[in-house]
Amino acid sequence: MKSKLTSILMFFIILAIIFATGIIGIIIFQDIFGINILNPESQQEAEYYENEGILYTSEENIYTNDSSNGKSTLESLEIPKIKTTIKSTNTSANQTSVNYDNVSVNKYFFNQLNKYSQTIYKALESNKEQMKSGTHQVNLGTAFTDVLSSEDGQKKLGDYFQSAIEAYFYDNPDVFYLNASKMYLNIETTTRGSKKTYNVYINNGEASSYLSDNFRSKAQVDDAVSKVSNIRNSLISKKTSSVYDNIKMVHNYLIDNIEYDSSLSSSNTYDIYGALVNGKCVCEGYAKAFKYILDGMGIESTLVIGKATNSTGRSENHAWNYVKLDGNYYAVDTTWDDPIVVNGVATESMKYKYFLKGYGEITKDHTPSGKFTEDGMEFSYPSLSYSSYK
Repeated sequence: MKSKLTSILMFFIILAIIFATGIIGIIIFQDIFGINILNPESQQEAEYYENEGILYTSEENIYTNDSSNGKSTLESLEIPKIKTTIKSTNTSANQTSVNYDNVSVNKYFFNQLNKYSQTIYKALESNKEQMKSGTHQVNLGTAFTDVLSSEDGQKKLGDYFQSAIEAYFYDNPDVFYLNASKMYLNIETTTRGSKKTYNVYINNGEASSYLSDNFRSKAQVDDAVSKVSNIRNSLISKKTSSVYDNIKMVHNYLIDNIEYDSSLSSSNTYDIYGALVNGKCVCEGYAKAFKYILDGMGIESTLVIGKATNSTGRSENHAWNYVKLDGNYYAVDTTWDDPIVVNGVATESMKYKYFLKGYGEITKDHTPSGKFTEDGMEFSYPSLSYSSYK
C-alpha cells in the first residue's frame, strides 16, 4: 500500500516538473524570437505598432490611439454646470432699461439658440471686458418678464440661461478666465398693483468672483489674455494665402509645443492658457487652442465633444474639432495626433492620422454628442465631408 502511494506521489511530481519545464521553455522561446505564444492577440498589436515605427507594450502603454494620448489617466471634460439662484423681492424701484438688440453676433452655437438665450449670450458678449473683474453685474433688464409671468417661468429662464452659457463658452475659447459654475442668475420682482415685472441680472452671487480659480484680479486676467494673444498673433503673422497650409501650421504648432497633462493637476489644463502658455493640457485644451487660433485667421471651425473609443475598446470622454476647407467640413484631432513616444520616433503617419478626416474615417472611433451637459440643450454640428481631404 505504501509503495502504491509513493508511486502516485512520484507521478504527480514528475508531471509538475514537466509542466514547469514547458513554461520556462516557452518564456525563453518568446524572449529569443519575440513571439508571444501565451497571448497571440498582444503579439499582433505589437507587430502593428512596430510597423508604425514604435514598439508597443501593454506594460509601458507607449502609444495608443486614445484620448489620454497613451497615458493611463482618463481625462474628464470640464463642462459648465450652472447654479441658478433665484432671488425674488417686492420693490417699487424703477426698472433698468437695457437692450442688446444692437449687439451683432454670428457664431456657430449662438445661431442655434432661441431669442431668449441669444439675449443672454449677447449680454455676456457686450459685458465681456467688464467681466474680467469677476464681480461685474450683467444686467438683462426686463426682457424676460413674459417668460417669468408664464407657468414654470423660472425653470424656463434657467434652461435658457444654461443654453446661452454653454453656447458662449464653446463659441468663445478666449473667455478661459471665467468659471461658468460661479455665475448666478438673479431675478428682482417689481409689483405695482396687480402687475409684476421682473429685472434679471447675472452676478457672482455668494462666490467671491466668477473668475477661474487661477485668477484673482482683472490685472491677472489682462496679463493672461495678452500672453495668449501674442502667441496667436505670432502664428497669424506667418499665415499664407493657402487655407490648407494655415490649418496644417496651427495643427503642427500645437502638437509640437503641447505636452498632454496625464496628471490632470496642471493649472488651466482645460483651456487655451494651459495649452499655449503653460504648454500642458488635456484634449479640451488642445481643441480650444486650435479653434482660438483659427478664429484669429478667419478660418471657420468648431469645438466638438463626445466619446472616442481607444485601441483597447474603451470609450472615453474626448474633444476635437471640425474645420471648414474648400467649402467642406473635416475633422481634426490634435490630441490624438500628438502621441507619446518611448524608445522610438513618431512617424509622419502618426502625426496626421486624425488630420482633416471625413465622416467615413473619423466615425470609426469618434462619436460626437451635441449635449454639453446632461440636462442641457442638444446642439448640432456641421455635416462632414464623407471622404477625407486629399
